Amino acid sequence: MRLAAGVEYDGSGFYGWQRQRQSPTVQECVEAALTRVADHAVTVHCCGRTDTGVHARCQVVHFDTAAMRSERSWVLGANTHLPPGASLLWVRGVDEQFHARFSASRRRYRYRILNRWVRPAIARDRLSWVRKPLDVERMQDAAEHLLGEHDFSSFRAVGCQSKTPVRTIHHLGVARVANEVHIDVEANAFVYHMVRNLAGVLMAIGQGDREPEWAAEVLSARDRTVAGVTAPAQGLCFMAAHYPDHPQLPTEQMIDFPTDDRESAA
Repeated sequence: MRLAAGVEYDGSGFYGWQRQRQSPTVQECVEAALTRVADHAVTVHCCGRTDTGVHARCQVVHFDTAAMRSERSWVLGANTHLPPGASLLWVRGVDEQFHARFSASRRRYRYRILNRWVRPAIARDRLSWVRKPLDVERMQDAAEHLLGEHDFSSFRAVGCQSKTPVRTIHHLGVARVANEVHIDVEANAFVYHMVRNLAGVLMAIGQGDREPEWAAEVLSARDRTVAGVTAPAQGLCFMAAHYPDHPQLPTEQMIDFPTDDRESAA
C-alpha cells in the first residue's frame, strides 16, 4: 500500500534533502527511520528537494510498504529513530496513483529576512540578515512584475536539470513583521535556486540599489548573470504543498491528536 507523510525539518543540520555522498541528508534519515518501523527497506519520494541549510515546515513524501501499522504508530515509531532536527507530522493512506511530486498542484515557500543593523544571535540558522533598511513597498512593486507564467531562466541556477524554465507564480507577497521581512511565494513548481534568486533581486530593490522595474528587466533578459546574488539558504523554508485531488492530506503544518490521545486528554 502507499502512504503519504508530512515531514518537518531544520535544514541547518543536514546536507539538503536528497541522499548523496555527504551525510546526513533528510532523505536518508527518514528512510532509515521508516525502515525500522516497517521492518523492510523503505524508499521515500518528496514533493520538492531542498538544499543544504534550507528548512521545511511540511515537506510531503510518499512511500510504499507491506507493513500494517496505524498512522499513529508510523509517526511515533519513525520519530523515535529520527534525529532531533527532523520529525514526522502525520501519515495518511493514499491511492497508488498518488505521487508526492507529480500530484502537487502548487508549492509554497517563505523567505525570512531579519532587517536590523545588529546581527542575529537567536535563530541565526533560520533566517537571513540584511542590515540596511528594506523598503517593503518597493519590494512588493517589484514582485508584481514576476507574477504569472514566465520563462525564469534569469532566476535558475546553472546546475538546474529541469527540462523547461517556464513556471507560473500564483502569489508573491512581501510583508514586514516587526524586525523581519517575509517573502511568500507560491507557484506550480520552481527551478533550481529560483526562490533564493527571487529574494536576492527583491532585497537589492528593497535596499535602494535598484528600481522596482529592474525585476521586469531581469525576467525578460533570461540570463542568470544579470540577476545579482543568490540569497543565503538559511532564510528559506518550504511551507506547504497543495493536493486538490487528495483532500485527506493536511495542506499546512496542521497536527491533531490521534483519536485515542484526544479521548484520554478529555
